[in-house]
Amino acid sequence: MAAWLAWAIAALLLAVGEIFTPGLFFLGPVALAAVAAAVPAVAGAATWLQLLVFAGASFASLGFLRPIARAHLRMPAALRTGTAALEGAHAVVLQRVDHTGGRVRIGGEEWTARAFMPDQVLEPGTQVEVVKIEGATALVYL
Repeated sequence: MAAWLAWAIAALLLAVGEIFTPGLFFLGPVALAAVAAAVPAVAGAATWLQLLVFAGASFASLGFLRPIARAHLRMPAALRTGTAALEGAHAVVLQRVDHTGGRVRIGGEEWTARAFMPDQVLEPGTQVEVVKIEGATALVYL
């Protein structure tokens, strides 16, 4: 088998592996390095040079691309939409909230709510924070 074909197969397998490991973003940059190593293989370079190009390209692509990808995984609250935008919002208890249920007002809208801590009971008028949204129910915390 030609060396360039082995590098191409390795790049393809690494790219597929990247697809099946969401959030990790490790195999994608290494797949790019395999493509880079295929270039000297096509030119007929020695195996040690191909490996050197692969190692250098791996370090360079991981060092450059992975921090960019990780920054995009942590979306600032100002850019969130839908129910994700409500996490961290302040709410006011309208009906007593405990581990079984209740009602809160979040930004002018009424929501069903449950206490985030199972033993917590929140009385009407209490200011709370939305920890997360599960379906149509806000989990709130004092």
